[in-house]
Amino acid sequence: MIAFKSRLKETIHERLRAVYPVGPEDLDMAPTPDPKMGDLALTFPFQLAKTLKKAPRTIAQEAAPLVASVPGVVRAEVAGGGFLNLWLDKAAVFAEVIRLAGRTSLAPDEAKIVIEHTNINPNKAAHIGHLRNACLGDTLARCLRFKGERVEVQNYIDDTGVQVVDVVFGFMDLERKALEDLERLEGRFDHYCWDLYARVSAYLAEHPEAQSRKAEIMKRMERGLDPEYALSRHISRRIVRAHLATMARLGISYDVLPCESTILRLEFWDKAFALLKERRAVSLATEGENKGCWVMRLEEGEEREKVIVRSDGTVTYVGKDIAYQLWKFGLLGRDFFYEPFAESDGRTLWISTDAPGPAGGPSFGGASKVYNVIDTRQSYLQKVVVQGLRSLQYGAQADKSVHFSYEMVALSPRSLAELGYAASDEEKGRSFLEVSGRKGLGVKADDLLDRLEAKARDEVEKRNASLSPDERARIAREIASGALRYFMLKYARNSVIVFDFEEALSFEGETGPYLQYTSVRLNSIFRKLKERAGLDEADIRAPAAADLIPPGLSDRETADFWDLVLTAGGLEEEVLRSVAALELSHLAKHAFLLCQKLNGYYHQYPVLAEENKAVKAFRLLVIRTVKEQLLCALGLMGIPPPERM
Repeated sequence: MIAFKSRLKETIHERLRAVYPVGPEDLDMAPTPDPKMGDLALTFPFQLAKTLKKAPRTIAQEAAPLVASVPGVVRAEVAGGGFLNLWLDKAAVFAEVIRLAGRTSLAPDEAKIVIEHTNINPNKAAHIGHLRNACLGDTLARCLRFKGERVEVQNYIDDTGVQVVDVVFGFMDLERKALEDLERLEGRFDHYCWDLYARVSAYLAEHPEAQSRKAEIMKRMERGLDPEYALSRHISRRIVRAHLATMARLGISYDVLPCESTILRLEFWDKAFALLKERRAVSLATEGENKGCWVMRLEEGEEREKVIVRSDGTVTYVGKDIAYQLWKFGLLGRDFFYEPFAESDGRTLWISTDAPGPAGGPSFGGASKVYNVIDTRQSYLQKVVVQGLRSLQYGAQADKSVHFSYEMVALSPRSLAELGYAASDEEKGRSFLEVSGRKGLGVKADDLLDRLEAKARDEVEKRNASLSPDERARIAREIASGALRYFMLKYARNSVIVFDFEEALSFEGETGPYLQYTSVRLNSIFRKLKERAGLDEADIRAPAAADLIPPGLSDRETADFWDLVLTAGGLEEEVLRSVAALELSHLAKHAFLLCQKLNGYYHQYPVLAEENKAVKAFRLLVIRTVKEQLLCALGLMGIPPPERM
């Protein structure tokens, strides 16, 4: 529909500019509030009224004959005080939607966009809040690729951060374990570290004198000194593999894993720090609570200055993030070295390293635009990173640094009870519970997915008892993935999500399984078509545009078909709108609306039972076209379409 509307707008402009002083920007074409009033409304008569010193309605009446004869328009009428309403050629629009249905990419663009998402501290298992980050980031990447952008997905590994330091401290000082002891630990290592991290947090709160020991561990890790560095590397890489396995359950993957340790060891930070000092973006504090620290003066925010380097010489998170952001834009004049970390579906996932590899290795970074998918609690630090770019006189890159923020995820009391969480008396009175890895509160992502799969498998067994156990398990995994991904997308990103199993897994209403079930129902139609008539879905051919809509179609079916096709054809515009607003709930709600209208059409107008051959062929073509658009929408949201449910 985008291409159709673009051609329509160009032609209308050609007709009007010979008579009126109008530019393409004046020709807004918005849907009418009621289909009875036409399909699109032009508002240019209102813009021209003052210039031409005429009433808008008079201008619209004069222009109507010029527009009515444009190809693709069958009627133009004046409405209200000066709107010019257009009725489109239904066959021409349907032919366009058929031609482009299921298309995987719009206009290609060679500029690279970097998306950084997931970014779980490699010190413990992923929790439910991390799933929202990953689902948003992955869907944004899919939408941008659909838009035609060249996208690079990065998952930053903070392997020298304070959270990893806590776990190293826990193994060394609380459990007295060495590297060989960790290598012998069996079971879910990330789950083991989840509990250890909570124990360390409690211990440090009770023993503040231990903070000096923790600071010593951090210094040695940052300098690459063993045994601290060797322990941190083993812990972080082992947990990263666990995180990747968790995200793979949702179809989420990455291109490269840049590591904080490599930023330090390859002296990216040193280069960035030199730039910050050279351009006077930071200064050494000589008095006050920040004495001995290198600080950045802030333009706004609660603090007047932000510490970039602590007085003990260690770099803060935001300092290292400024260096990382400079590298993303290719502003450091250097790159990491890389080595393969994992293989999946024929693709190599690379991880940064400080050791040179064979010549001809990959290169990453050098983006024209960067999206950082980080929760809203990090908004202040993200502003500091952007200010760091501005202070270094990289204003264009600062403008292209986008913080894709989102609110937290909590769980409903019902879901917490299902997962066996024993709420305290204080928590029992709350409508939802926040997660806190430091306190050991919350739900591990894998536990949540396991429970979703188990509940989905129960439902599949009720509906498809004849399927093999392996088939039921596979379908349950797809339903669980679809349920969770849609739940994470359907809410506005500035809304707190309260996750509930029953709501997410319902086969009715605005849920992932409802969308999946619609897809399954359409597959069933074409499977029966093959069984009864020996006709493959691919054999359905569209006639010439003039013959697309059979004669004698009722006015009601014509209206319902037109509404369905316009909705299906609007997918591209919804994707672009979602990306522009960074509001992926638009896409989710569009897919739900499409399914609602598709199911309504299918119930009202039988396909396989229709005796009129021309009408049957028409309905099959409508259903197939909309199915392709639905599958495209599901793919953009990362929702797998099961064969059966």
